[in-house]
Order: sequence, then structure tokens, then C-alpha cells
Amino acid sequence: MPTMTHRTTFALDEATAQRLKRLAARWQVSQAEVVRRSIEKAESSTETLQPDTERRLEIVRQLRASLQSRDVDTAAWIATAQDSRR
Repeated sequence: MPTMTHRTTFALDEATAQRLKRLAARWQVSQAEVVRRSIEKAESSTETLQPDTERRLEIVRQLRASLQSRDVDTAAWIATAQDSRR
């Protein structure tokens, strides 16, 4: 195991803190190890996204921002889009 040289302090809401404690108990490891494993898993799962998926997600984010900035009635817009697919 590598030497731990960085200490970090962060705040968690009560529910998240309890989830962290439960995972540590279930896995029989420290809370810090739960965080390390979770970060590793999260990072590896985002690396498996295809570049095309990242591009598509960015397009969706841009569309959402555009709709919000123009005060578009998104419920009506979605209904119209759904109706056009039938």
C-alpha cells in the first residue's frame, strides 16, 4: 500500500456520512479506503465513456442552457417533440 501523504477535510451531509460508515463496515475497511475505492471506480467508469458520448452530453448541456436562457416552455417543447414521434 502506498504511503498516505495527503490529508483532506471535507463536509458531508448526514445521509452521506451514514452511507460512508455503512460501506466501511460492510467492506471492513476505513472510511478513507471507501473514498479511495470510490474515486478509483468513478474515474475508471468515466474513462470508459466513448468520446462520442462525451460530445453528445456536451450538446445536451448546450441545448439545456439555450432553452433556459430563452425562457422556453420546456414542458410544451417536450410534448411537441413526443407528439411528432408518434
